[in-house]
Amino acid sequence: MRDVTLSVNGESRTVAADVRSTLLDLLRETLHLTGTKKGCDHGLCGACTVAVDGERVVSCLTLAASVDGSEVLTVEGIADGDQLHPLQQAFVDCDGFQCGFCTSGQISSAHAMLHEHARGDLSTASFEAGRATVCHGPKVLSDDEIRERMAGNICRCGAYANIVEAIAGLAKEQK
Repeated sequence: MRDVTLSVNGESRTVAADVRSTLLDLLRETLHLTGTKKGCDHGLCGACTVAVDGERVVSCLTLAASVDGSEVLTVEGIADGDQLHPLQQAFVDCDGFQCGFCTSGQISSAHAMLHEHARGDLSTASFEAGRATVCHGPKVLSDDEIRERMAGNICRCGAYANIVEAIAGLAKEQK
């Protein structure tokens, strides 16, 4: 066991954790933040996606002890109290979910992805779009760019078109 101190959704938390414990298990079982889902438990589906220091991670493969001192943002921390974040509202408005199991990971991933895009991070689709975008990244997220950047998040129900629509709509509003 070792003490792990994290800022989770803006609140400093220190908990005793087994050094083998994943961030996902710490969030769900110790901190009772059950919005982050355990899907495949192998880092393949994206249901457990959270942001650690602003970067997307699959929390089922991230040891809690390895992010000691970090800032963690889960789907519960994206909203402002009872007020949905515009991204969450876009998912509702565009029907970006069916069974809802992947939704928290999709929203967490999209939230971080929009920040990545805003700071100019590139994706494979950026290179395919042509040389002009390679230096600075695309100014506008195309549907192909969104699909590429969200590829690590699987939706068993196949709500991809609605998920892309939700993200694209918000991205256009933010420009």
